[in-house]
Amino acid sequence: MTLTNLFLQSDASWLNLAILIGRLFIGVCFVVHGLGKLGIVGSGNMKGFESWLASLNVPAPALQARLAMAFELAGGTLIAFGLFMRLGCLMCVATMVVAAVIGHKGGGYLITNSPPGNEYTINLAAVCIMLFLLGPGAYSLDAFLF
Repeated sequence: MTLTNLFLQSDASWLNLAILIGRLFIGVCFVVHGLGKLGIVGSGNMKGFESWLASLNVPAPALQARLAMAFELAGGTLIAFGLFMRLGCLMCVATMVVAAVIGHKGGGYLITNSPPGNEYTINLAAVCIMLFLLGPGAYSLDAFLF
């Protein structure tokens, strides 16, 4: 491989490896966030998440909290395994759109703003949209099964 090829060209194996890496990292990220809402990872829990949603005047905060958790767990798992990955991407994008519009409303872009901005939710959604457009790749359960 020449230096020019290294920096300017790619082939299918590199693309499929990149998709696999992206799927694994973003999928696990969503699963961890879902587990956090269950109180399994980190300091949060479902009751706290429900209370926060209620403080934002979100309708049916208990239902919304459980939907967000379910979409993060299921969507992240589907993305990581590359099984019905595009459905998983849609679930996670939907969750991030709601988080951006409601949870980070008025915070601007940077997550370090007060209140926290949309930086994180926008970037997570963008990665999911990118994976949706690229497809699950060759190293996925979708490719293996279908």
